[in-house]
Amino acid sequence: MDFNGSSPFPEGVISFLDTDLYKLTMQCAVLKYFADVNVTYAFKNRTPDKKLSRAAFQWLQIQINKLGNIALSPDELRFLQSTCTYLNKEYLDFLKDFRLNPREQVTASFTAKDDTGSDTDIGEVNLVVKGSWVETILYEIPLLALTSEAYFRFIDKDWIYDGQEEQAYAKGMRLLEAGCIVSEFGTRRRRDYHTQALVFRGLVKAKKEGKKNGLPGEISGTSNVHLAMRFGIPPIGTVAHEWFMGVAAITGNYETATKTALSYWVGCFGEGVLGIALTDTFGTPIFLKAFREPIYPITPADQTGLADGVVESETSANGSEKAKTFAEVFTGVRQDSGDPANFVKIMRDFYAKEGIKEPKTIVFSDSLNIDLCLEYKKIAEEAGFKCTFGVGTFFTNDFVHQSTGHKSTPLNIVIKLSSAAGNQAIKISDNIGKNTGDVATVEKVKKVLGYEEKVWKLGDEEHRWETDDDQGK
Repeated sequence: MDFNGSSPFPEGVISFLDTDLYKLTMQCAVLKYFADVNVTYAFKNRTPDKKLSRAAFQWLQIQINKLGNIALSPDELRFLQSTCTYLNKEYLDFLKDFRLNPREQVTASFTAKDDTGSDTDIGEVNLVVKGSWVETILYEIPLLALTSEAYFRFIDKDWIYDGQEEQAYAKGMRLLEAGCIVSEFGTRRRRDYHTQALVFRGLVKAKKEGKKNGLPGEISGTSNVHLAMRFGIPPIGTVAHEWFMGVAAITGNYETATKTALSYWVGCFGEGVLGIALTDTFGTPIFLKAFREPIYPITPADQTGLADGVVESETSANGSEKAKTFAEVFTGVRQDSGDPANFVKIMRDFYAKEGIKEPKTIVFSDSLNIDLCLEYKKIAEEAGFKCTFGVGTFFTNDFVHQSTGHKSTPLNIVIKLSSAAGNQAIKISDNIGKNTGDVATVEKVKKVLGYEEKVWKLGDEEHRWETDDDQGK
């Protein structure tokens, strides 16, 4: 791919809303409860064979600094006010004047393998984010998207945009014909913004065609708020692992952290709002212990008093009406690691044991393609669940090398919360390949929680999207 100053395609991040919705919802909750907490974020490349050149890193550094120039526009504010009504006025007022400050908050470094000083030197990139949680929470998505773009702008250049819209349309039609309800979740590992826009154009075309022909499936939205606004499609998202990781680190009590995090979430947005719960931050079995607990209104507590969990309102807790549980109130759950078939069985058994008979939803979001969507749909529906799919990299970074026809493999990169309030922040998940954070803390928390190690045969994070030598599908 030949990039130069005359390229008609936008580079980098072009809008404040060019991010995933759940970063905004979490920032709203952080502003309400943890505005003064300081945090750090760490970058991890799960595909270590894929490195940047010095020139790629220099481009990346320039793009990171440009993030400080982006602000919420009046039109974007009006979109949030009219579309995302769960975002409270205090938060939207905060966003009016909010700016990222990457020169102070982001440290980017490049370590060449064989340092000759040349722009072509290949090496490791490291990104560290530091600052208050509320002021740094929005960095994750643009930093990942920019890193991916740098790689495919400077290193793997043997690809073209031709056919991306048509490919996305074909994928969308096949999913709609099969009755799948699908959202596009591909911002963080996209090839670049133009690719994502082409893909979404194809998906919107499929959506219109599917509606015209009465197909049973639906393109329900996108996690990217900017594209949702641009194409008139709903933004989709609720919460990420970061919320649970942060609350656990702040409280220091991993046995009560999940209930505390869920309680604050409901306290911020209300019962039944943004109601898809992410289960695997510390392992799904640990999550379900909290999920079956009753919900009581909470009062804001000083952070030093959070170790024993949230402070419940005595009036509500002692009231005559029986409090609903989180499992009753939440619309459903999101499966993001481990064996999906086993997860469906676990959730079916859980809801049956809790006496919950109303239909619940499972959102599948772990490295999906069409065949996996169809497989998981069958499993979930046979167990009595509704199901939807958050499809990311398969949509926004699915290319082949022009010279060989072999797959041009995406990077598997993540940025995770690494500390909060001076304490290590970690994630365990339902697959050992997704353990994140300080190793000693991970092992300590596993022992405290009685966590049973999980290994899934498709959970190899280094080869998540096949290898460069495999034929593209």
